[in-house]
Amino acid sequence: MKILILAAGYATRLYPLTLTQPKPLLGVAGKPMIEYVLDNLAPIGGIDRVYVVTNDKFADHFQKWADGYRATKSKLDFTIVNDRSTDDTNKLGAIGDLNLVIEKEKVDDDLIVVAGDNLFSQSVEEFGKFCRAKNAPVLGVYDVGSLEQAKKYGVVALDTAGKLVKFEEKPAQPASTLIGIALYFYPKHTLPLIKQYVAEGNNPDQPGRLVQWLYPRTPVYTWTVPGLWYDIGSKETLEEANRIYAKR
Repeated sequence: MKILILAAGYATRLYPLTLTQPKPLLGVAGKPMIEYVLDNLAPIGGIDRVYVVTNDKFADHFQKWADGYRATKSKLDFTIVNDRSTDDTNKLGAIGDLNLVIEKEKVDDDLIVVAGDNLFSQSVEEFGKFCRAKNAPVLGVYDVGSLEQAKKYGVVALDTAGKLVKFEEKPAQPASTLIGIALYFYPKHTLPLIKQYVAEGNNPDQPGRLVQWLYPRTPVYTWTVPGLWYDIGSKETLEEANRIYAKR
């Protein structure tokens, strides 16, 4: 199994913090947020490579971080993939980056895809077990508890088996507070569908759009993320996460 961490954004809403440092390497309670992602994914086991896809501006930052993380905290093998973008005007988008890594690195294995700014408070080891058992695409879901908050995300509806039956990106009037987050599983046999999505000229940004396109074509299951989850998209959420995690 492989992990792909999406980390090619420019996080302009966090300027000036992210002018010289990529968002996933910003500290939360003294630890880069990407390490919360990896520390909670590592217990899944059987992971033989972690890809971090980033931009030309920050590729060296991630390489330096990965070398240090591997030397001191984990023996995971890392590949930093530079998508060669330089700013928001020529970025590939999250799905474009996903497709780039699959093609450039010739990925032919089950793949967990996660945003590098997703902050988990608990291990997602059970996510790995669930994905292996289903051998089908899986979307991580989380209840944000507020319809106003849900407007910022992809709101989902499920059947009684936990299978996705509706995905609505940033609805003006959300039907529920259950959202899809940037935690995905794509088994090896579904990777050609990602290539098809891009080849058809669909929107290459916002990874939820791929799920939105995928679930009418093949079953997509869901898994509820335990504990706390933060999407660090603003200075306010970064400050809140620092307060919460500093107490843990």
